[in-house]
Amino acid sequence: MDNWEKINAVYRMQNYIENHITEPITLYMLANAARYSPWHSTRIFKELIGKTPFEYIRALRLSKAAIKLRDEDIKIIDIALDFVFDSHEGFTRAFSKQFGMTPQYYCKNTPPLKLFMPSSIRGYYLMLQKGEDNMCKGSNFKNVKTVFVQVIQRPARKLILKRGIKAKNYFEYCEEVGCDVWGILCSIKEALYEPIGMWMPENLVKPGTSVYTQGVEVPSDYTGEIPEGFDLIELQPCKMMIFQGQPYEDEKFDEAISELWEVMKNYNPELYGFQWADEDSPRFQLAPMGYRGYIEARPVKELNMK
Repeated sequence: MDNWEKINAVYRMQNYIENHITEPITLYMLANAARYSPWHSTRIFKELIGKTPFEYIRALRLSKAAIKLRDEDIKIIDIALDFVFDSHEGFTRAFSKQFGMTPQYYCKNTPPLKLFMPSSIRGYYLMLQKGEDNMCKGSNFKNVKTVFVQVIQRPARKLILKRGIKAKNYFEYCEEVGCDVWGILCSIKEALYEPIGMWMPENLVKPGTSVYTQGVEVPSDYTGEIPEGFDLIELQPCKMMIFQGQPYEDEKFDEAISELWEVMKNYNPELYGFQWADEDSPRFQLAPMGYRGYIEARPVKELNMK
């Protein structure tokens, strides 16, 4: 069994879990999805993911349950039953063990949590195989697909971010900081938008920290909790030029990113009355999701602005 056979088997198990997370899941169901024996399916899952299938399922159910508790007016017992816990007590014990607080406390205070937000194992290994450095170089695509471009206004806001050390891109950042940051950012209830990966302008880079970071924007009057090890900075109002590529197959995310970067590299905003304003705000990327196309944004200002 070669490495890609194992990766694909675990990928099939991940998909099965995601699609049946609110239903009972047995090892035989996962083995059937993986197309291997229950013992072998468990072994390769733990080898590649670092958790057993049922550790993974429980962490994912609890994280999804936390999001529902944060965003919906729903009884804790109903959340427990929705995510296949037998009782209020059993759910409370599991939630407290996972997050260090009871669901009752979380409902009342909604502090940032370390949510479990697993990535596709195929995407991770494709990144390892090809490396983001290859994407950073760009490619001379002869048939670049249509890219949608628009300018939006961002209000004054604050940014909760976790800085790296020397990272210049997503892959280096994950090597330095780890994979838990995204889950914490996703748990912040007051977020204005979804979490983002960012290239910080020179004026916002703290000495001894990385250009590439991850964070989430919150209202300018935000006074909530700042997760340990994170920073809170203010961002002024600005305009962002948003570039959005066409939908793509998830495993081809690297091609989608490279294609968009090629367009951005050659794009002249002055033709449309703008100029780059990189000092005004971080350049950011949204999490690559094939169904919506790859999305990235760079700050601009009108040509008549000083």
